[in-house]
Amino acid sequence: MAFGAKTNERPGVRAEVKYVRSSAYKAREILDLIRGLPVSRALEVLEMAERDIARVVLKCLESAIANAEHNNQIPADELFVSACFSDEGPTLKRWRPRARGRATRIRKRTCHITIIVSRLSTDDLEKLREREAASGRVSGGRAAAEARRERVARSRQAKAERKVEEENDHDHDHDHDHDHDHDHDHDHDHDHDHDHAETDDVVVAEAVVVDDAVVVDDAGVEDAVADEAVETDGKED
Repeated sequence: MAFGAKTNERPGVRAEVKYVRSSAYKAREILDLIRGLPVSRALEVLEMAERDIARVVLKCLESAIANAEHNNQIPADELFVSACFSDEGPTLKRWRPRARGRATRIRKRTCHITIIVSRLSTDDLEKLREREAASGRVSGGRAAAEARRERVARSRQAKAERKVEEENDHDHDHDHDHDHDHDHDHDHDHDHDHDHAETDDVVVAEAVVVDDAVVVDDAGVEDAVADEAVETDGKED
């Protein structure tokens, strides 16, 4: 029973990444998306993938494309992902303390990622050219990938600038509210001082009235004492 070519005997140009700190299952989910695609399309898929392992797979694919260009003189726009797979690597064993003095094993998985790229057949290459001509797209490859990266970088830079502007606007609004509160407190203090001054004036006026009353009362007491003295003199006579 024939199972086809062995893994290490498959034709094409390959690149490997070993001891990746991720499980083989997670890597296989991304590798299944690019298997059999032209490298231009595979680069697009990996650029848009949201998994962290996609960054590692992208670097591995770029390395395979570079090997094909420099070592085998194959243009990048004529390559496709002929095979890609992920093998289990050594598992790092750690322990986590649990209740009642027990411990639970933590398995930190690793994997080895391999990507093989090959030249498209003549018929497949002609069909690819026709589809690109019909859609008006430029031929893929390293140049197209660099253009996409530049667009992504510009988009991210514009997003960061918008975020900075929003933060500056928020700080400006906060300062404006703070100044408004400060002016309100200043007006409140001014009104309080004005009320306090009016209260002092009223207290002084009351004190003056009280003093006048005391003077009047003292004059009345003196007149009463004088009248008593006159009556006493009249009785003695």
